[in-house]
Amino acid sequence: MSKRKISKSERKVLEKLIFPERFQVIMEETGHLYGELRDDLINLLSFGFVEAYERNGSQITLTTFYDSDHLQDFTFRATSKGLTEIKSH
Repeated sequence: MSKRKISKSERKVLEKLIFPERFQVIMEETGHLYGELRDDLINLLSFGFVEAYERNGSQITLTTFYDSDHLQDFTFRATSKGLTEIKSH
């Protein structure tokens, strides 16, 4: 598989995900509109740069299944692959 170069917009999102963050917090911190953030997260998730988590009270659990129409219900964190991508540029 060829290496995928991330966009400036995706990099901005990825840099906010060193620790788990909710969709709304990412949107506020990046200044992205809902659709922009949704698209970036879907791309980052599909290339393995980000993981999705479900929240249950104060606990978060890694999930392999997420609803791309309701990403605002999930929490996200960069993977080691994503963190390596940030460091490499």
